[in-house]
Amino acid sequence: MSSKTDTEVIIGGKVFTLSGYESEEYLQKVASYINNKINEYTKVESFRRQPMDTQGVLLQLNIADDYFKAKKQISVLEEELQAKDKELYDIKHELISTQIKLESAGEQEKNLQQELDEKEKKIVRLETELKKK
Repeated sequence: MSSKTDTEVIIGGKVFTLSGYESEEYLQKVASYINNKINEYTKVESFRRQPMDTQGVLLQLNIADDYFKAKKQISVLEEELQAKDKELYDIKHELISTQIKLESAGEQEKNLQQELDEKEKKIVRLETELKKK
């Protein structure tokens, strides 16, 4: 387990001390994300006209929306990954089955070739016997 990290960040122009078991870089990244959201919304006139508590709730709703969209995207990607894993498994299974059939066909070819060789020898032997008579 990593050690607890305390780092000062600036969010919305105010200094906060964030504590956690994540790296300082990660905590700065979180603060940067929040600052970007604040900057994005403060550019909107209708947002700026809202009381501060309403602005806070709107930011929280937007961040929650980002979270749930990301979570849904992860679920979709995980489902796609599972489908690809299943497809890969099926392809590997088909490959093994085809290799077994190929090996079996090779053995069968070898056996048939031996049988052909034996029959050709028998034909030569019978023709030789016929010529002697």
